[in-house]
Amino acid sequence: MSESPDESRQRAEADGTDAADDGDIGALRRRVEEEDDFENFGPREMAAMSPEEWEAAFDPETWITGERLLDRVEADLKSRVRDRDVFARVERFEDLLIAYSDSGYAAVYPDGSVEGRGTVLRDVKPTVALCSMDTYDIPEMPEGDLLPRPHEVPDDSSSQLGNTVLQVVAGIHVLAGLVLLGTWVLYLTGALSRPGTSTQGLNLVFLVVAALGFLAVGIFLLAVVANARLSEKFRAEEFRDRLRAVGLADGERPDVLREIDGLPEEFFEDDENVTVPGEDGDGEDTT
Repeated sequence: MSESPDESRQRAEADGTDAADDGDIGALRRRVEEEDDFENFGPREMAAMSPEEWEAAFDPETWITGERLLDRVEADLKSRVRDRDVFARVERFEDLLIAYSDSGYAAVYPDGSVEGRGTVLRDVKPTVALCSMDTYDIPEMPEGDLLPRPHEVPDDSSSQLGNTVLQVVAGIHVLAGLVLLGTWVLYLTGALSRPGTSTQGLNLVFLVVAALGFLAVGIFLLAVVANARLSEKFRAEEFRDRLRAVGLADGERPDVLREIDGLPEEFFEDDENVTVPGEDGDGEDTT
């Protein structure tokens, strides 16, 4: 049975549209390959891509799903948490992976779908997309606790040595300034004056200027050290608050996680692996 002229025209237009779409996708794929460095492709680069660019650059038929996807996402997320690139508590279940913090959560399912809210969802989405690609190298699964308990967070950071050096330098400047001021006082009282010299006025001006300069530098450096230590204490306390918010102090998970389908009810009971400091007699974590 032969086609009518109208049917032939419609079929030709459809073929032309498909060819044009294929051409557009091909052009978009070439542009993405030229602009992006896929050898150093990470979550930040993934987040900058549009959905159209993502679909053009990667073949959906080769995406990894199922338990293998969850394993890869878990390893990658935990590595980023260990490196402090992401702040989240990551927990794995048989057919579900969750990551949550004080500012949101993300739930990853075996089919690659992700749901959640906040900054955690923003961090997890690119990770899932990357881990679904077989060409993306996954780091080894980190061992041990990735996040410390709140009482394990020190007030002083690794910059303690730098603060100590600045404090010593500041002390030397202050001491030098005080010595010069003392010398100036001795000149005023005549203890160091030389009868018949014509440079006494010049010496006094020099001593005062030098003393004030040394004192100003020393006080400034001491203020810098004090501000740095105060900032470290504030940052440490803020970090402790974030750790408490994810249940690392009392074992209580955030109530917002009840929005996730598939979590067992016993998950929301107090975490037995978390011990409140002081309850076990020595204030240490029992895990």
